Amino acid sequence: MTGVWLILAALASALGAFCALSLAMERHFGDVLGRRADLARWQPRLRAAGVALLALSLWACIAHQGATQGWVLWLGVLTAAALAQVLALAYAWPRR
Repeated sequence: MTGVWLILAALASALGAFCALSLAMERHFGDVLGRRADLARWQPRLRAAGVALLALSLWACIAHQGATQGWVLWLGVLTAAALAQVLALAYAWPRR
């Protein structure tokens, strides 16, 4: 059962990383939080959080599958997380 939790943790942290990294971009930050929000204050924190969450996702994959197959699993997890984010933005986010 531990393996399932590691995969879910890897997927959740990869999805959170993609969300944080996309919010670190000026256009996406302005779309979500308003054009007048202070991006300069949040951008380094969002980037650091995105990198940390990607590292956590990689660690979970390597802990589950080992050093050689963990990298391949991580690429699959990143693909699934990116697809989930794109689908969520395309279908769940209201259009303005």
